[in-house]
Amino acid sequence: MELPGLAFAVWMFSCFYASVDGYPSGKVREACTSMIPCHGSSPQLSPEHTITVNGTEFKPGDKIEVHLSGPDFEGFFIQARDAGHLDSPAVGSFMLVDRRLSQLLTCGRTKNSAVSHTSKAKKKYIKVYWIAPGDAPKRVQFLATVVKKYKTFWVKIPGPIVSQPNTPSPTTTLHTTLETISTSHPVSYLSKPFNASGCGSMKFCIRNPSNCDPESDSCFFLSFQQEKSSIFIEMSGPSEGYLAFALSHDQWMGGDDAYLCVNEDHRVHVSTAYLKGRNPPVLDSENALEDVSWRLVDGVLQCSFRRSIHLPAYKRRFNLDASYYIFLADGEASEGGLIYKHHRQPLITNGIYSVTGRPQDIGGSRSPRLIKAHGVLMFVAWITTVSIGVIVARFFKPVWSHSFLFGKEMWFQVHRILMLTTVMLTSISFVLPFIYRGGWSQQAGFHPYLGCTVMALTIFQPLMAGFRPSHHAPRRQLFNWFHWSTGTTARILAVVTMFLGMDLPALDLPDPWDTYTMIGFVAWHVGIDVLLEIHSYCLIRKVEVIEDDRVQILQSLTSAEAEGRLFKQIVLTIYVCGNTVFLIAFLAAINQI
Repeated sequence: MELPGLAFAVWMFSCFYASVDGYPSGKVREACTSMIPCHGSSPQLSPEHTITVNGTEFKPGDKIEVHLSGPDFEGFFIQARDAGHLDSPAVGSFMLVDRRLSQLLTCGRTKNSAVSHTSKAKKKYIKVYWIAPGDAPKRVQFLATVVKKYKTFWVKIPGPIVSQPNTPSPTTTLHTTLETISTSHPVSYLSKPFNASGCGSMKFCIRNPSNCDPESDSCFFLSFQQEKSSIFIEMSGPSEGYLAFALSHDQWMGGDDAYLCVNEDHRVHVSTAYLKGRNPPVLDSENALEDVSWRLVDGVLQCSFRRSIHLPAYKRRFNLDASYYIFLADGEASEGGLIYKHHRQPLITNGIYSVTGRPQDIGGSRSPRLIKAHGVLMFVAWITTVSIGVIVARFFKPVWSHSFLFGKEMWFQVHRILMLTTVMLTSISFVLPFIYRGGWSQQAGFHPYLGCTVMALTIFQPLMAGFRPSHHAPRRQLFNWFHWSTGTTARILAVVTMFLGMDLPALDLPDPWDTYTMIGFVAWHVGIDVLLEIHSYCLIRKVEVIEDDRVQILQSLTSAEAEGRLFKQIVLTIYVCGNTVFLIAFLAAINQI
């Protein structure tokens, strides 16, 4: 029995939507340090919610009223921290006003040092009390993370600063700090952009795109030039937030020596930092950089500075005469200089390099080679081999029923070869991310779960085909439906999985180009499927038996079959060419990242 071809089009648009919340119960202790919810997306800029307090001064033991208000939100997380060291642990403890909306959490060793939501019920206003501890710092600032929806949230919204009596005002303290830094490490403005001259001969350079020049191009550029016992470093890129590079012993973020150029109110601050895991960088209280200069023109941020090759007094600074992977990242920064997670994968060198060794001029990649290979194999399997194999099995049985290949009907052999190729490509591709990650990824959202489901269905499909009943067996019809539904489900889930995978940081294809192209491929496949289905229906209507006075008039079946064969072969050729175009487009995009 032939299965209805239009059913694929119907099935294609019958996927269900499921929403999953990260911490609906408010138990967010995992975010005590970073205050970042694990929702798999980047925080928003320009907060919509505000924190207010009922006073500006406090003494140990005082109780301060804290309010969080704004448009409807589902989740929140409030802490108080040392205003001079916002990366330090939470200070003080909280008291609740409404236990239905808020709950106390213990961050670190301080009991009740944070407040969060109890459910994802919408709320506009939260009120709590903060109790100042006996060992409170001189100045304390309130911070809040607010979740409007699962993918829409703000991190570390700055609140008011309260201080103990006779504490210098924030303005005086800031002025004194900047003045001290300016005295010990002078900062100057670059009158003109630096250039790529000397790359590969006098200085070690990383450029993206390759051969670009920061003097005339809006590109990412990083150079190292050795001058006796120090290294002069230049960094440039299109960013109005921050640029940063890091030296790492591996291709993973964590335990790295980082250097940041951050745009804060149209002034660029250059500092060193230490990367601990996937948490925000820990800025150093002392700066080991000299000859600092910067420039911010037309959305391009440039900074340069000098650093000694060896810094024994700074334990977290790496020696520059060793070999490292080099990361180059960019991202957004708030007006107060707070930096946000880079919205795309950093540019990473393909190997380890010593910046004090032989000068080289290299590039990098924002996508690891194994992840690129994973994407390429999946696109080849699910855009070409499986799609063509399904079209052949569905519409070319009558066309190739009298042609044989290796002792079997040609349509069946072509279908089987293409499907086994799909199984092989999918299986190889499936293991590559596990090799790269060294295990399961917690940062990839639903993509790995759907990928495992597709892999299971891909293996199950040929195993089921191995037990296919004969043509006239009673269970053949049941087998046909199971075989069709399993294959169709695998194809739908594969498309959904590719949609999700294209926007993951490790394979961040150009957006929204990738989405529109994938939608175009789906529409192309469904359109060809519908066209061939209509053609088959018209052909059946054309070949009919008319009875008149017991004389049977039969339109030439042979000519109709020939006409149908030619049409289907033309459509198949066009379809294969179209799929090839889509595949080449995706492969070219992967090659560019």
